Amino acid sequence: MSETPEQSQDTRRRWLLSAPAILTILLFAAGPLIVVLLFSFMERGDYGGVKFGQFSTEGWLSVIYTKDIFDDSLVFADANLAIFWRSLKLSLMTMSGALLVGFPTAYFIATRPAKSRNIWLFLITIPFWTNLLVRTFAIMDLIRNTGHINNILIGIGVIDEPIQMLFTDGAVLFGLIYVYLPLMVLPIYASLEKLDLRLVEAGYDLYANRAQVLRHVILPSCRPGIIAGCILVFIPSIGAYVTPRVLGGGKNMMMGNFIELQFGQGRNWPLGSALSMTLLFIVMILLIVYVRQDGKKGETDGH
Repeated sequence: MSETPEQSQDTRRRWLLSAPAILTILLFAAGPLIVVLLFSFMERGDYGGVKFGQFSTEGWLSVIYTKDIFDDSLVFADANLAIFWRSLKLSLMTMSGALLVGFPTAYFIATRPAKSRNIWLFLITIPFWTNLLVRTFAIMDLIRNTGHINNILIGIGVIDEPIQMLFTDGAVLFGLIYVYLPLMVLPIYASLEKLDLRLVEAGYDLYANRAQVLRHVILPSCRPGIIAGCILVFIPSIGAYVTPRVLGGGKNMMMGNFIELQFGQGRNWPLGSALSMTLLFIVMILLIVYVRQDGKKGETDGH
């Protein structure tokens, strides 16, 4: 069935109104990704950059393999794989740690009187007013060998000498949880705010204990907020650069630091581009699997 002149005019009007948004997405979102993807299939330049027009898969091959210095045979790039694993591990731990701390915090705020909720939310968002680098250096001042934590522990006699906390995976994990905790609290709070507390009271009236009420009443109600919070924390943490660079030092790199190294000192733009796209694909696959599994779980619970 062909469109009427009025329908065709309405379609053209919709496209014209959508054109600015579409162009913005193509120029500032899809455009840079396409450039990075193209760079990953080009030859490495002699002094950085790429050799345009010269196709090569060396960048993608170097993500997992490296050439032996004696016979040019391909061997697994253990350093690359270790950085991949560290990034994935710390991101999942950051997401889990932020959830463990963020859920009780969000529940506490959601159950406060309406007048005081804004004050608590204000306190949660205060760290966003400060530059990320400043916040990271503040954490560094807390956990270094001569920092406040070690000084307090020594002062009360718990330890005799400073504990090495800085430049470890634990320091990076602590910093990432602190930095991204508000991104977990706010979505969960938005879901818990809509929770009808009468459902909680009904659960107790039906002789459910606190764990049962939490599992069968509260958690299903705030599942969208938990999923949103996990996604908002996981995505930036796996590609974090500033926090691992300051708190982890050069020996505790994550993917963001490794990619920057290839575009900077390494002068290997094809490898940096391939690593960037690999990180993007890993995030996309994990998110698709996570959302699909949660969707199946929701359908099962609904039946």
